[in-house]
Amino acid sequence: MSATEKAQPYPVVAAVSMRDLLASCAAAHAISTPPRMPDPQTAQRPAQDRKAA
Repeated sequence: MSATEKAQPYPVVAAVSMRDLLASCAAAHAISTPPRMPDPQTAQRPAQDRKAA
């Protein structure tokens, strides 16, 4: 290698599309976020059993 050539610090890798990048971030966020607890004020009461006619 001559003095005028510069070595690249990292190898060139294939590009990732913005769509794939955003989709992977959304998937990681969905997986890593725990489900929300239900709000006790808006939770529906269980329906009472009705007798068949």
